[in-house]
Amino acid sequence: QVQLVESGGGLVQAGDSLRLSCVASGRTGAMGWFRQTPGKEREFVATISGSGADTYYADSVKGRFTISRDSALNTVLLRMNSPKPEDTAIYYCAARTSGRPSSRGPDYVYWGPGTQVTVSS
Repeated sequence: QVQLVESGGGLVQAGDSLRLSCVASGRTGAMGWFRQTPGKEREFVATISGSGADTYYADSVKGRFTISRDSALNTVLLRMNSPKPEDTAIYYCAARTSGRPSSRGPDYVYWGPGTQVTVSS
């Protein structure tokens, strides 16, 4: 069993930057970030392969967010540049056992408890 813990959420002004971190208690395959707001379904944000060589983003964050990982530290980061109020959500880190990146939530086995990100206008 791998445990994931996110950190770095909080209140940020639109146009500033924010970095989310997720630490895993053990080795993982591909990892991803998802987000959810009340009354809406969970939404894919970004994913990175087990090797770190491949990354994919939702169209809504492409060019603004960057996902990266440090496998030696079992850590995945999400750099949020120029956040917008519509990026406000609870952000969840997730991990697969497979090294293949995926935008589908059901492909992920492990999930963190989430961290709140609020972007003010």
